[in-house]
Amino acid sequence: MSFGVAAQRRPRLADDAPCPCGGGRHGECCGPILAGRAASGAEQLMRSRFTAFALGDEAHVRASWHPSSVPDDLTLDGGLRWERLEIMAAEGREGDRRGVVEFRARWCDTRTGERGVLHERSRFRAVAGRWYYLDGVVDGQA
Repeated sequence: MSFGVAAQRRPRLADDAPCPCGGGRHGECCGPILAGRAASGAEQLMRSRFTAFALGDEAHVRASWHPSSVPDDLTLDGGLRWERLEIMAAEGREGDRRGVVEFRARWCDTRTGERGVLHERSRFRAVAGRWYYLDGVVDGQA
């Protein structure tokens, strides 16, 4: 998937703001993960990655991607607004080494008004107590 044109890093959210992933208040949800705390499982890392895409936090997207699969050119698309995350299924908790998260992420292209849903089944790996996104299969792709 191409991430398109460079997005400018947006300011961090206030701790009491709703978290973009829908998991509660940002300071108790994705905020600590974006600030560097290790995620407790694959779902928590997925939520933090969605929040990073929503906020334009390219550094977290890169840092949470497994080194074996991170793209050389990783640039977020500043014209996409990530609006809502829905977790369909999640495997991979603290103590596990592998995890899978199936999700739907709603987006809007602010340049054209086009709307869509990214439906993906993502694989995660835990290495030395930290979870990383490995890769994913987008619905409709083999």
